[in-house]
Amino acid sequence: MRRLLISAGIAAGVIGMLPLAFAQQAPVPAVSPAPATTPAAPASPASDATPATSTPIASAAAEARPAGEYRITGSLDVGYRWLDGPGGSFETYRSVVNLGSGVKLIGLDLAIANPSRKWFENAHIRAFNWGNDPYATFHADAEKSRIYRLNVDYRGISYFNNLPSYADPLLAKGITLNEQSFDTHRRLSSVRLEILPGRAFTPYVSAERDARSGSVVTVFHSDNNDYPVAGVTRDSTNLVRAGVRISFRRVRATLEEGYTNFRNDQSDSTGPTNYGNTSVQTLGQTLDLTSLAQSYGIRGNSHYTKADFTASPFSWADIYAQFTYTTPHTTVNYTQYDTGSLVLLNQVLFFSGQQYLVNATASFPHTTANAGWEIRPYRRVRILQSFQTDRMTNTGSAAQADTLLAGTATVSQTALALASTLGMDSSQVDISILFDAGRKFTLRGGYRYVWGNANDVVSPQEGLYTIASEKLQRNIGMGAVSWRPSQKVLLSGDAEVGTSAGTYFRTSLYDYQKVRAMGRYKLLKSWQISGDFRILMNRNPLAGSSYHFLSRQESATLTWLPSGKKLSVDATWEHCTYQSTVSYLIPQLLVGADSVYSEDCHRISGMLNATLRGLHKRAATLEAGGAAVITTGSRPTTDYQPTARLTAPLTKNVAAFGEWRYYGFGESFYQYESFRAHLVTVGLRFTR
Repeated sequence: MRRLLISAGIAAGVIGMLPLAFAQQAPVPAVSPAPATTPAAPASPASDATPATSTPIASAAAEARPAGEYRITGSLDVGYRWLDGPGGSFETYRSVVNLGSGVKLIGLDLAIANPSRKWFENAHIRAFNWGNDPYATFHADAEKSRIYRLNVDYRGISYFNNLPSYADPLLAKGITLNEQSFDTHRRLSSVRLEILPGRAFTPYVSAERDARSGSVVTVFHSDNNDYPVAGVTRDSTNLVRAGVRISFRRVRATLEEGYTNFRNDQSDSTGPTNYGNTSVQTLGQTLDLTSLAQSYGIRGNSHYTKADFTASPFSWADIYAQFTYTTPHTTVNYTQYDTGSLVLLNQVLFFSGQQYLVNATASFPHTTANAGWEIRPYRRVRILQSFQTDRMTNTGSAAQADTLLAGTATVSQTALALASTLGMDSSQVDISILFDAGRKFTLRGGYRYVWGNANDVVSPQEGLYTIASEKLQRNIGMGAVSWRPSQKVLLSGDAEVGTSAGTYFRTSLYDYQKVRAMGRYKLLKSWQISGDFRILMNRNPLAGSSYHFLSRQESATLTWLPSGKKLSVDATWEHCTYQSTVSYLIPQLLVGADSVYSEDCHRISGMLNATLRGLHKRAATLEAGGAAVITTGSRPTTDYQPTARLTAPLTKNVAAFGEWRYYGFGESFYQYESFRAHLVTVGLRFTR
């Protein structure tokens, strides 16, 4: 409610200020009186029609014009939205749509020109979706040619995710509780100032902030049971950077220095006795969590240096390079106090309370560099080559103390110090050759090689080292073709084939083939059809981590744009297929199994735009259409979103609009997640 009142106040304030802003003028210069000794010449018919010289009265009238008045153009959309429903699952509606009722500042887009150029020459103000909507934006900029350029941006994102069927081991008991749910709000803001834009040297400074706060439901893990608990979370990142852009006719460069600090806090707790996700007794005893106070705090900071360079030393060659070096440092403090009937399985030890403390630090120097060039030795040949490398080392240490209690007696106490080092680097080089076989035919061929190493070393207090090492190696061949036999036809396609001898992650690209084809054909003067086809096949055959993935997408779009007509139609059909199989180990049985997921989807969307005859012979516009998605497979789903919008001018600068949207979402296996909702919005658009 508070956000709604604030948004309504902002909308009302903007509406109230617009007439004042539009009417703002610069002071009118004073008019000098005509000399008393100058007699007025008799007017002749000819001089009345076309005066040869300006009289004092004409000069005064010209000077009285508001030459310094701001010129404001743009539009303002304000209105009210009604929500009918949602019928069904409110949590799913908020997770997918999350639009509500109330007063809305739907859109504001103003351009301001200042003829006097005293403080600025041009400025823009844009704001969209204010009024408790999940994604609100604001932008303002102003500039004075070759003096300064200022940009201010803000985004507010409300993130709600609480699908009842996700991460819910209690579902078999009829309890719908997403144990990884979020209700948070994120605010992103930035201010950037450039000095002397468009000149050879352009200094700039920027400040950015990213902050999030809200509530979560997460899991507290204890041996043989997991307990869902509620918590609050808050994090923020601040970035300040400054630099200079250097620009000459053939050379451009940027030097930048920045500083970042980061903090993340979360605290979790539980009230009455929590029996967790399992009711099966452990060694004859029922496990439960009576109380929990758990919190962690993370603090981090980083300096970075960045430089990039581009040049065209010759008419037939371009080169570029970029380098970034960062030095992040992080500290973590974790505290945990819990009571209940708990167990430590590796010691077959039951206890009633626990105190667990952790302090850790880590440093993470990171270097990234890339360079490349383009050479045009012949008129129809282009050679492109690039190299990039990414190197990082993470060195950390942690000290932890774990105390187990039975009543008031200490039954076990453990202190442990850990030190670890993770070193990972990867590099990539690729080369491509483009050949224009003619004005209608272009060929491209290339090769890419990726390699790297990752080493992880952990040193426990006992002095026993744990070492893990992985290698990355991938060879990729690339090709592309583009053919335009006539003005009506365009065909293009590209392909990649990659083979690997090692990778860092089991779901990364390993042995894969990727193909894409596109086409466009102009059937008639007003009809055009286009299509797109994509396929990705990936396979990781390594024993113990077998992984197969297939993705296929096809689409066709038909566009009708009749010349001189007040009607247009755009329709699209899309089809997609996803299949994945990944092997895993069942923890309770210690045997292997396959997790299989498949999905086949169809999406149909279209929009009709028509110009109608409105009031006072002013044109009205109608938009009608929407989209429908139907999927089958592991999680059959239907999603219908029809919409219609009518805009009708009332006066020269005012128009009324009305919009209707429908959301219908359903799942065959999880019918309790289905919902339906009608949204109706009416409002006024002011233009100038």
